[in-house]
Amino acid sequence: MAPTNTEVTVPGPLAQPHRFGIYTGIEIELESADAIPTTAKLGLEPPRFCGQCGRRMVVQVRPDGWRARCSRHGEIDSIELYQR
Repeated sequence: MAPTNTEVTVPGPLAQPHRFGIYTGIEIELESADAIPTTAKLGLEPPRFCGQCGRRMVVQVRPDGWRARCSRHGEIDSIELYQR
């Protein structure tokens, strides 16, 4: 018998494509450009909402970056984004 892979890969909170705005939590189709805060447009604000489910994430801001955690989609660190 061939082994079966039952492990399901859950996309991370900022994995593409986003279904929800990461700064507003509003569905992408309904989100207007004015809804995104200016500080987020400048790259000064960490994401506050999960891009997959729209839930509010727990965000910790550090001097060297930030860490965000969605209860359903896991955790991401700003350092991981810069390594791409």
